[in-house]
Amino acid sequence: MIRHIIWDVDGTLFDTYPAFANSFLFALKDLGCDVPPDWITLQARVSIDYCVKALAERCQLDEDEIGEKFDFYYSSSTTLDQPPFEGVIKICKFIKETGGENLIVTHRRETGLIELLDTFNMNQYFSGWTTADDSYKRKPDPEAFLVTLAKHKLAPIETLTVGDRAIDILAGQAAGIKACLFGDPLPTCQPDLIVQNYAQLFEWLKESR
Repeated sequence: MIRHIIWDVDGTLFDTYPAFANSFLFALKDLGCDVPPDWITLQARVSIDYCVKALAERCQLDEDEIGEKFDFYYSSSTTLDQPPFEGVIKICKFIKETGGENLIVTHRRETGLIELLDTFNMNQYFSGWTTADDSYKRKPDPEAFLVTLAKHKLAPIETLTVGDRAIDILAGQAAGIKACLFGDPLPTCQPDLIVQNYAQLFEWLKESR
């Protein structure tokens, strides 16, 4: 029975990719390059750093310039532009009300994470998180997951991780827990469960009990 969930943030709890893509589009426009937004989103789904490298190679631009301009435009976007996915709050509430814990493992910095949680009144559903500020090894390394399991005394057999990228799945599985991919199948990982929406995950959680 799954009682606890360790969540990713960007593209999993919150729909942040449109804001990422728009920020990259504005940055590239300043630098005289035009790239399809769908292509940018695919690269950002791997990671922001990967997207910067991919854009620099495609447009023959300096990575630092792209990164600096992206940071400038993304900092001007609001948390209201990056809402939680439909149905995700219902699951977080369900986990907490049935005696489980919601945790977060993210590469996002803590300040940005708290801004998102506070904007949508979601802080109340989470028992804790690890962020980029904690300096654990980045996913797909399982270090942050192992720390989270130990700190909160979670039984791996009762814990599920949910993420939208291969690195989320690989890190969770390496830590000995089941992993749910939110989104379309990926060739680089084999999740224990794939859902396209959170209504599907909610039903699966209820049936698993």
